[in-house]
Amino acid sequence: MKVSPPPPKTIIFTTKMKSFASSRAGQFACVLAAFALAGCGRDDVKVYKVDANDTATTPPPAATPGAMPATMPDGLPAPDNSSLPKLKYVLPDGWKEKNLTQMRVASFGISENGKTADVSVIPLGGNAGGDLANVNRWRKDVGQAALASDEDLNKLAEPVTVAGQPANLFDLSGTNPGTGDEEGIVAVILHTDDTAWFFKMTGDADLVKKNKPAFIAFLKSLEFGQAAAPVAPDLSQLPPSHPAIPGMDSAAPAAPAADTTGKPTWTVPAGWKEGQLAQFLVAKFVIQTGDASAAVNVSQLNGDGGGLLPNINRWRGQLGQTPLTEDDVAKLPTIDASGVKATLVEIAGTDARSGQPANLVGVVLPLTGQTWFYKLMGDASVVTQQKAAFIAFIQSAKYPATQ
Repeated sequence: MKVSPPPPKTIIFTTKMKSFASSRAGQFACVLAAFALAGCGRDDVKVYKVDANDTATTPPPAATPGAMPATMPDGLPAPDNSSLPKLKYVLPDGWKEKNLTQMRVASFGISENGKTADVSVIPLGGNAGGDLANVNRWRKDVGQAALASDEDLNKLAEPVTVAGQPANLFDLSGTNPGTGDEEGIVAVILHTDDTAWFFKMTGDADLVKKNKPAFIAFLKSLEFGQAAAPVAPDLSQLPPSHPAIPGMDSAAPAAPAADTTGKPTWTVPAGWKEGQLAQFLVAKFVIQTGDASAAVNVSQLNGDGGGLLPNINRWRGQLGQTPLTEDDVAKLPTIDASGVKATLVEIAGTDARSGQPANLVGVVLPLTGQTWFYKLMGDASVVTQQKAAFIAFIQSAKYPATQ
C-alpha cells in the first residue's frame, strides 16, 4: 500500500508588539537603516526614495556578535520610524533590495561569487557614546585591538563627504572572532545637529574592499528629507558591546522624562520664529536679520547626556575647532538657570556644513536627572546681537516638573 507523505509543516513566525505613546522629542530614537553597494558601475543608475514607515515581512535574521539587532526582540514595542528623515540616493546597477525589518528604513545586500556584504545606516542622538567607543567596537568585530585615545582615532580617519557634509571614514579589516572568517568594515561617522549618523559596510573582506569606492559615491549622492517629531523605542536589548547611548539605559528602558506635555514654556524673544523641527529637537527657532541668520536648537537627554566634554567638543567640531580637555571645560563660565549652574560655551569658526564663518553660543543645563542643550549658531553678527536674549530665554524656561 502506498502511503502518502505527511503534508509539510507550516511555521508561523510572530513578533509581539506593544503600542507605545509618543515621548517628548528630547528622548532619542535609535533606528537602523541598511544599504549595500555592488560595484562601481554607473551604466544603469536609478534614483530611489526610501519610505521610513515600511515594516518587516520576513522573520528577522540572527545578529552577528557585537552588531545592532536587525529587529526589536520579542515583546518589545516596534519603533515609530516616521521621525526619520526620508532618504534619497543614487542606486548603482547591481544593488539588491532586501526586505525591511522593524529597525531598518532601507536594506540592500551585495552578493558576488558566494561572498556577501551589507551596509547599514544608524542615526543616534547626541554623540552616541563617542566616536572612539564606536570605532573600538567595530575593531573588536574584526579582531583588532582597541585604540587608546582620540588622537589615535584621528590618525586613522579618512575625510569623506556625506550628503554634502564632511564626515570621517574608518577602514578596518581582520578576522571575525565569532566565525573565523576574514571580514572587512568600512564605516563613516557623520555628526549633524544633535544626531550622529553611522554608515557601515561590513562583510567579506575582499568584497568590502572592492565596493569601497561605490560606498563613498553612494554617501556623496545621499540627501536627507524632512523628519517628523521623533519617538523613542526601548533599546534595552542592544548588545552589551554597544557604547552607552545618551538618554538611554542599556540595562532597562529609558526612564520617561518628568514632563508629559512635550516641552517647557519660555518667554520667546521678539523676532524669533519657530522653525521646522528636525529629529531629536525639542524646539527650534530661526532669527533673520537682513541677509544674515542664526538658529536656536533645544534638545534634552536623560542623565548626563553622554558627558559635558564630549558634547562641547561635538559643538567645537561643527565649527572646525580642536577639542578641549577636562581642565579646559572646568574653566568655562556658568550662568544661573532654574536654580542651578549651567555651563556657557562660546565658539567661533567655520560652519562645516556651509563652509561659511559662524559663531556658536551654547548652554548645557543639568536638571533633575536630565541634561538640556541650548545652542545659538549662525552668522557672527546675529549671534553676538542675540546672545543676551538667548541667555534670557534659557533663564525664563519653566519645566513641567518645576512649574
